Amino acid sequence: MSAHDSGTPPAPPADLWSSIDDLWAWLDAHRSRDGHEGLLLRMLKLSEEVGEVAEAVIGATGQNPRKGTTHTWDDVQAELCDVVITALVALRTLTPRTREVFTGHLAAVRERSLAAGRPG
Repeated sequence: MSAHDSGTPPAPPADLWSSIDDLWAWLDAHRSRDGHEGLLLRMLKLSEEVGEVAEAVIGATGQNPRKGTTHTWDDVQAELCDVVITALVALRTLTPRTREVFTGHLAAVRERSLAAGRPG
């Protein structure tokens, strides 16, 4: 039963950046490896999550004849969200300026990409 079903109103949505900070702090408090090794393992988590996207796409399209259709496109969406969250937590591991670094990079990519499509 969800909190909403019990008569308790759902919690308000958390701010993206404070949620990333909270997840980073929780993971940092429960890390099994410190230093360089811990950093590398945090980055490798991205590969695991991307693999789960691939597995979900293969499952949603029924491309494995032995297994058939095992996932939905909602599963793919959820796995993509996990990739984004994991990437932002990995970025937070590298810098406390996560928001500024990401938004600055996004602005540069947006400008470069959209400028390429402009007549010139």
